[in-house]
Amino acid sequence: MPQDIFRLDGKVALVTGAGSAGPGWGNGKAAALVMARYGAQVFGIDRSEKALAETAAAFACEGLDASFKSIVCDVTDSAGLEEAVAHCMKTFGRIDILINNVGGSAPGDPVSMDEDLWRQQIDLNLTSAFLTCKHVLPIMERQFETSDAGGAIINIGSIGSHSFQVGGRVSAAYAASKAGLEAFGRSTAIAWVDRGVRVNTVVPGVMETPLVAARLVQQLEADDADELVAARHASVPMGRMGDAWDVAYAVLYLASPAARYVTATSLIVDGGMTAARPG
Repeated sequence: MPQDIFRLDGKVALVTGAGSAGPGWGNGKAAALVMARYGAQVFGIDRSEKALAETAAAFACEGLDASFKSIVCDVTDSAGLEEAVAHCMKTFGRIDILINNVGGSAPGDPVSMDEDLWRQQIDLNLTSAFLTCKHVLPIMERQFETSDAGGAIINIGSIGSHSFQVGGRVSAAYAASKAGLEAFGRSTAIAWVDRGVRVNTVVPGVMETPLVAARLVQQLEADDADELVAARHASVPMGRMGDAWDVAYAVLYLASPAARYVTATSLIVDGGMTAARPG
């Protein structure tokens, strides 16, 4: 296999959720940097200006600051997202890779969950990908028609939509929206397969990212963050959680020429957790 099979030189990657929820490496931040390490120019979108600034600083530390541009945007806002995509095109002139990384979970079942929170979860985890695709797919199609370049879309799902533990934490809207994201990806992949666009989903398992400290400790009302982290490590057959780099390199594979014959599929990155859990 050629040594450059994963190279992305000349490509432009648009990454949503390109910042991190707290100090360290979230999936979007790591994926953005990996794209640049392999030659792509990266346009990051996040609703937090501070988070984008921290991502930009990480690029600068590796001498890749010229490869990263960004804009603050709420990806559930179609008009704002359309402007962000236009800004990316004005900056880099093309979009070859779209990474739909925005997401988050909220606890609740159909009775306990507020209806507005349900809608917010669906918008954040699923409608956001619909909107990015709405604005980016025509660009990728035009590129395919003029240069046979096409494009690659990678959605970030979750094993939280694959299996469930009796008596465990219920996040009905998150599970539904992430399951919908995979179905949306497969459907879109087939709809656009003859127009040069591949669409796949990376499905992370229990990951050690800033999300744990920033959200889960509060949501689960954990008294001890270290105890929560230890329990999450112990829940994985490999004996440890994955991290953002495990997700980022799975994204790299699906974005790269190495996956040129891969579309409408899901790549589970979970240390064996889904296979080992009932459901």
